[in-house]
Parts: sequence; structure tokens; C-alpha cells
Amino acid sequence: MKIDDIAKMAGVSKSAVSLALNGKPGVSQQTREKILNIAEAEGYIPRTLKTQSNNTSKIFRFVACTHTGIITEQYQSQSFFMELMNNIDQFITSKGYSLIISSVNVESLEQEIKNLEKIQRSSGILLLGTNLTDTQIRTISKLQPNLVVLDTCYETLDINFVVMNNVYGGYQAGEHLIHLGHQTIGYVESTSRMYNFDMRKKGFQQAMAENNLTIHPEHRFRISPTDVTVQEGFKQAILNLEDNLPTALFCECDYMAISVIKSLSELKINVPEDVSVIGFDNIDEAKIISPELTTIHVKKDKIAALAVEKLLEEIENTESDKMKILVDTELTTRKSCLAIHDQ
Repeated sequence: MKIDDIAKMAGVSKSAVSLALNGKPGVSQQTREKILNIAEAEGYIPRTLKTQSNNTSKIFRFVACTHTGIITEQYQSQSFFMELMNNIDQFITSKGYSLIISSVNVESLEQEIKNLEKIQRSSGILLLGTNLTDTQIRTISKLQPNLVVLDTCYETLDINFVVMNNVYGGYQAGEHLIHLGHQTIGYVESTSRMYNFDMRKKGFQQAMAENNLTIHPEHRFRISPTDVTVQEGFKQAILNLEDNLPTALFCECDYMAISVIKSLSELKINVPEDVSVIGFDNIDEAKIISPELTTIHVKKDKIAALAVEKLLEEIENTESDKMKILVDTELTTRKSCLAIHDQ
């Protein structure tokens, strides 16, 4: 049985079969299920697995759930996730394992995971948990108990999590702006909420409170976290402030910070001479935007290494305790922030 044969039986192209078998977007849910059912009924085994004596012993599945408000079908082109997956792939390869990347629609999460695991059973799953609920994560853990969740954390679940220390990162951002002398500081938050953003806000607010500072209501802004474009709503909110601009802005992620810089530029408001801007994540684009972005660096290589190590321990039964691992962040200073006396 080959992909050509499955394609003929399903009445679809070979590329559609490949997309369905690998859990990638580009085919409808109905077509995907049809292909997976044929493959299962015919006992199809992917070529890459035929040479292995045990096709569940050397395979990690990286699962991303799309359509969650943050993770779109194009998530693999976003710098943060691309760098994270590349790091994971390197660490997995060095351990003699293969990596399968699967994208599933969050609306049919359980069924799609079942289908993928039926046709190609993995030895463990690395789950991109961004914006997933505790119920959704618990469902996946029942389908594949060897599980490590990235990019979110639920302390009450008996499941492994590896995530950046968002509270500390938000605190570092606040401390940096305050150290530069800023007191009238604005906050730019995402219209889509998730664990990471909520924890970053918690840390930032703690830094403000410890220095007896508050964020004025008119200096709180909401923009899209994924559109790296001029944000008209933000522009209008800035215009409404007239001469009451904050001297600095903290943005919950770098994409938002880049959007803010572009929006301010259209209003002839200079960064950092008029307003300092700081982001979070340290994506590649942070070094390309003008001015280069001061941001909070997330150690994606360390997160990947710890996640792979923990999953290997689960698979090889050398570690039974579940862990919640926080990886501290670092401040990366560039040109988008100035001390208040230099503005």
C-alpha cells in the first residue's frame, strides 16, 4: 500500500493524502477522516517507519492546535514558533528520535488526535498549549499519557509543563522602564487573552506597585497580537490623548510592539525620543524594525531542551513525577527605549 493507492481510493491527490497523514492544514475535515480511515483499514505504514523495528519507540509528535485566536494555520511561519520547533527538532534528532509536526483544529481536537495516533502511534507528544483550556489539555493526556505541554501552565493538572517565566519577564520590563526614569507608563495588551499574557501583566503590575506607580486607565490599550500592521484603533486612542501621552509603553509581545512602533510613526510620534517601547519574546523581527526593539528574551532553546528531556524520561520510565518548569527570561536592550532625561 502506497500513498498513490490511498489517493486513488479516496479520489484525491497525493499531496492531499500527505497533508492528512501528517496532520497538516490544507484539506477539509471530511476528506482528512476519509483518508485516515482508508489508511487504517489498509494497514498503511509510512515509509519512514518501515525500517524501524518498533514504530512507536522513536517518534515524537509536536502538536499545535490552530484557530485558538493566537495560533493560526500559518503559525509555523511566525518567528517564535519556528525557532522553538527548530530547537526541538535538533534536540530530538540528537537523541535518535524522529519528529512529526501535526496541526489540528481545536474544534475537533480529540477526534483528530485519535486519528493521528491510530495511523501513526507516537511514543510521546509535545503539545503547544498556547491558549488551550485545562479541559482540552486533560483530554490529550488521556489519549497519550506521555505528554509535555509548552507555552502555558495549569498548576492543578497532573501533567508536565515547560514555559517561560512570564511573571519574571513582565517584572523585568517594568523594572527597566522605571530604572530609566519613566513614571507615566502605558500598557498595551492583547485582545486575545491567554496564560502567558496574563502572567506578564501580573509581573509588570508588581514592578509598578513596588515603585508606587499605577497605569492610568487612558494609558491602557488593546490591539491584535498577531497583526504586524498599523493598528487604527490604537492610533485613534493615541490621538484622543492629545498632550497626555505616556512616556513609555510595555507591549505583551513583540508583534504588538512592532505594530505600536509603526502606528506611532504614522502619527509622527518618534520612538524612543517621544515614547519608549518595550516588547516580549525577542523574535527575529525585533532586530529588523527601526528602531531595534528592546524586549524580553525568551530562552526557546532551553525550553526545547528541557521539554525533550522530560518527555524522554516519561517514555523511558526513569521519572514518574510530573513537573511544572519555569525558564527565566532576560532583558535585551536595544534602541527603542531611552532614559526619561534623554527624551
